[in-house]
Amino acid sequence: MNVEIARAKPADASVLSAIACAAKRHWGYPASWLEAWTEGLTLTPEYVEAHAVYTASAAGEIVGFHALVMKNNEAILDHLWVVPTAMNSGVGRALFFHAEKYAAVAGATKLMIEADPHAEGFYLRMGAVTVGQAPSPVAGTPRSLPVMEKRLS
Repeated sequence: MNVEIARAKPADASVLSAIACAAKRHWGYPASWLEAWTEGLTLTPEYVEAHAVYTASAAGEIVGFHALVMKNNEAILDHLWVVPTAMNSGVGRALFFHAEKYAAVAGATKLMIEADPHAEGFYLRMGAVTVGQAPSPVAGTPRSLPVMEKRLS
């Protein structure tokens, strides 16, 4: 899929939130879990304004986005979501490579990711390595997320 990557606008926040929720829902999580994650999947105009948030568009429609939070020499990949109909089409790969390049140019020496377990394989294919686990219980169910890192040059 041919995509154009551009800086997100604060007005895109609701579309980006809908994409994040749709992508998370695609993995078949229980409704109670999705409800518990709503706040974390919701982007505000202020968040978009304050962070490096970029959209991927195809045929004039936003089909995915990434968001980076910069902290000293680290870049944290806070979000990377693709609409389910565009998954496995190269959109995620394009967004990851863009995030990686942005982070390196901004001076980060590593890209940190707290990944959904369903996305760990994707990040491994992008060259990240799993360096730990972060507890992430949801709705009373014990759960952990892979903590991943990609060294940047």
